[in-house]
Amino acid sequence: MPELPEVEALSGFLDERLTGRSVWRVLPVAVNVLKTYDPPVQALEGSTFTGVRRAGKFLDMAADGGSAGAAHLVVHLARAGWLRWQEALPAAPPRPGKGPLALRLELADASGGAASGEGFDLTEAGTQKRLAVHVVRDPRQVPGIAGLGPDPLAPEFDREALAALLGGRRQQIKGLLRDQSVVSGIGNAYSDEILHAARMSPFKLAADLSEEEVDTLYAALRDTLTDAVERARGVSAAGLKAGKRLGLRVHGRAGEACPVCGDTIRSVSFRDSALEYCPTCQTGGRPLADRRMSRLLK
Repeated sequence: MPELPEVEALSGFLDERLTGRSVWRVLPVAVNVLKTYDPPVQALEGSTFTGVRRAGKFLDMAADGGSAGAAHLVVHLARAGWLRWQEALPAAPPRPGKGPLALRLELADASGGAASGEGFDLTEAGTQKRLAVHVVRDPRQVPGIAGLGPDPLAPEFDREALAALLGGRRQQIKGLLRDQSVVSGIGNAYSDEILHAARMSPFKLAADLSEEEVDTLYAALRDTLTDAVERARGVSAAGLKAGKRLGLRVHGRAGEACPVCGDTIRSVSFRDSALEYCPTCQTGGRPLADRRMSRLLK
């Protein structure tokens, strides 16, 4: 799943290519991808993009003009969605139900009077279709954005802001970091990376963290995300997935050696996800039980 660093890079990539460009046509291919209908997605046609930003894991493409007036094309890529930039889109219209294509957007040429052939495809692999596209007049109309917690890379998100979010919560720190209403943009992969950098068990309760552990967690969070954003900056949309994988130290690396201590990285599997950790670095050498609702072995 694309998380804060990849979505931040995608927003920069798109901002350079979309701002000031007009929409020629929008073709929804998978009906389920559209989560709003007023204004309709076709109302974007003829509008001009004014900027692209990130909100949590959402891409917010702002546009003005067209029959919708000011509008936002908001995309959440979910687990298996992706954005594929195309310098030359296929001339033939896409066929619904054929392949992973969910939506195609084509830009107008410089005059605005003809198609340029340039644009992007939104695709989604697999059978669980969670890719979401919203066309709204205000991004806060998207429930997922309206309920977002603070951005962990915002200047105002300091150590005390994190401490306030953790205080009194009887919630495992792994789940808390992934909770978008608490902190926005962090998912399964980067929560593993942050906790490994902090040398902290994913099942430790937030309320039990000492002042020193809050210090360590805050530093690990900021450093991990900042480094990942810098690695992704300037990378093309096509290269972001591979770049993310190369930068991960423990997530998705079960069975490999920990780059810090050399112990074997282990995994805990759940119904639809898994976490990875290093026993030596994070749990005092003790393995976590690999079962649903796992608890630290005693």
